[in-house]
Amino acid sequence: MRQKRYSSDLTDSQWEQIKRYFATGRRRKYDLRYHVLDAILYIVKTGTQWRMLPGEFARWRAAHYYFRRWREEGRIRCILSITCRSARRRAGRHGEPSALIVDCQSVPSTRAGGISSFDAFKKVNGRKRHIAARAQGLLWGLVVHAAGDHETQWALQLLAPVASRLDRVETVFADQAYQGLEETFDKKLDWTLEVVESDDDESGFSVDPKRWIVERTYGWFGGWRRLDREYERRVDSSETMVRFAMLRIALNRLD
Repeated sequence: MRQKRYSSDLTDSQWEQIKRYFATGRRRKYDLRYHVLDAILYIVKTGTQWRMLPGEFARWRAAHYYFRRWREEGRIRCILSITCRSARRRAGRHGEPSALIVDCQSVPSTRAGGISSFDAFKKVNGRKRHIAARAQGLLWGLVVHAAGDHETQWALQLLAPVASRLDRVETVFADQAYQGLEETFDKKLDWTLEVVESDDDESGFSVDPKRWIVERTYGWFGGWRRLDREYERRVDSSETMVRFAMLRIALNRLD
């Protein structure tokens, strides 16, 4: 166990919730919780570079090795899905949502490279985080793509994997950017798409019905400095960084 602790570290009760998904009989030089998982959460929370990990964690190459391995396995995505179900049950809800809200967030890229383009509407050169959330704001679907790509180009890529995991979903709420996909959603997913329109009669800021949920989720991203911009060369690494942050947020609901 490390001597120094950080606010991004998992608590004992949070580790109890997920440690069985990391169970192994193999002996390691580093403890998966204290030296690896906490190291990755520290990077996502503080935005530091891998090579600048504090010495009490695993060596950065070891931490990055597990990050890549869990990214390729899809392990964090599976654990996040399980944890979101547990969080809903803890709140007295069914484990699976019956509706989803989808939206995009355009984020500027750094010089790290990788896929990116210019979003002419939001005047951002970078990528879009395309998410599907529900009432508690927890993440059920995520895909990262170039900012210049329209939402309709990636809606099915976002939701098709979600449809294979969730049986109760019947409705998807979205903004006007998704208009025209109603028939596609019905045929491909057997879901109903409901477009939520803004109240143009109101001056100044107004809260759109349903869609404020994803805006709140994007607000949570702001508390994780690694998510402030797109620092990752690979989009799947970017997605994994988001999932680590959301896993920690979901575990807070179970603490």
